Amino acid sequence: MKKFSKSLLILFTLIVTTNFSQNINDALRLSFPGIGANAKALGMGNAYNALSYDYSGSFFNPAGLGTATRAEFSGSFLYNSFENSTEFFNNKTDFSNSTTNLSQAGLVLPMPTVQGSLVFGFGFNQSKNFNSALEFNGFNSGNTSMIQSLLGFGDISYELYLTDTTGTQTPINGNLNQSGDIIEEGKINSWSLAGAIEVAKDVFFGATLNIISGSYKSDRRYYEDDTRNVYDASVRTDPSEPFTADFQTFYFNDVIDWDISGWDFKIGFLYKLPSFMKIGATVKFPTKYTIKENYFVEATSEFGDGTLVEIDPIRNIVEYDITSPFEFTGAFAYEFADLTLSAEATFIDYTQMEFGDGLDQGLVSSNNRDIKDAFKEVLNYNFGFEYRLPEPFISIRGGFIMQPSAFKNDPSEFNRKYITAGLGIMPNKVLSLDIAYVHGWWKNIGDNYGFDDSRTFQDITSTNVLLTVRYLF
Repeated sequence: MKKFSKSLLILFTLIVTTNFSQNINDALRLSFPGIGANAKALGMGNAYNALSYDYSGSFFNPAGLGTATRAEFSGSFLYNSFENSTEFFNNKTDFSNSTTNLSQAGLVLPMPTVQGSLVFGFGFNQSKNFNSALEFNGFNSGNTSMIQSLLGFGDISYELYLTDTTGTQTPINGNLNQSGDIIEEGKINSWSLAGAIEVAKDVFFGATLNIISGSYKSDRRYYEDDTRNVYDASVRTDPSEPFTADFQTFYFNDVIDWDISGWDFKIGFLYKLPSFMKIGATVKFPTKYTIKENYFVEATSEFGDGTLVEIDPIRNIVEYDITSPFEFTGAFAYEFADLTLSAEATFIDYTQMEFGDGLDQGLVSSNNRDIKDAFKEVLNYNFGFEYRLPEPFISIRGGFIMQPSAFKNDPSEFNRKYITAGLGIMPNKVLSLDIAYVHGWWKNIGDNYGFDDSRTFQDITSTNVLLTVRYLF
């Protein structure tokens, strides 16, 4: 019976398990802000909206490009380390992942004008980094398991001979050691065309058009082991099959692989007041992402006599759209002598995220309702300073970044907080070297299945080191 119905069961499993991957967390992953790609800005806590007088203005505030008086080329390299200390049923496990890559390259070109300024910028910025890691291992003494949870979501448990012949019941009733890991990687690059114009003395307007490309990959391994011999030789997971006695291990692996494309648009304003003050503001219009998703699942079961059962790998390819919300930023900077102080705030309403074309209409409608129920509006804020030493042309920087959790009712421990520090060196009038160090920390939780049945409690730290080289022509 199992062999006869296998193709139909796998088809149904494809439909159901693919739905696991297209949920509201995917919309948040694309909508939550990154931390930028320029060392000078990051050293100042990314409080750069009211400054933005180099290529990074294409990312922060394109109007700031209008203050550039010389052509420049800049490039940045980013090192990111993600460390996760996870508690799972009173057992703590540490896991980490790191990446290094080119995060920015751009050219700024001021145009000759009779009055005012006209400046263009070309290049790319790494707007998001998906690097993360999670590992867990602990004994779940409750009466739940992923084997049981899959009974209502496809027939993987059935194909692995972990149920009776009807596929609706299993003798597995929790009391298993659960372990696994998740490695995430990828990034989003914004290929930018930016321009700024001085429309009146010390009043600048600018705009950036971003063409987006990127990738994301999540690779999850999950195990359930009968380490305490609860399901011994007297228990058959399928009563009709003798080899299913003495259950040992269930293994589940799913891989989500995205190819990301899209576009967005940002407009900016900058006003230089006579009293050493600058005021900046930007509106980032919603980004429309197109996701080409390749979803892969494999699973096995193992029994006491050494029998290993595996399903035919499940593969599915689907293409769909996700739209991120508006972002509104207001900022100011105070520049006096050798000291610069800056601050900004960004309003984001995460309830405006939306799933679009490409998915079943019922799933789109369900996800969009869940977005309204689960998320909230937030106010991100950034503070920074720079002090320029007259000799030997060194700048010292520091800052703070706050990115509140997008979920309703999350405690403050779930807010992402970053302390930044930076150093700038300009040995001559054409070359500058900037370096930034960023330490971030926050908490998170995750469910392997169900709600609070197999939950990980995560204490996360993130370290970024960013190096930017800038050459003025």
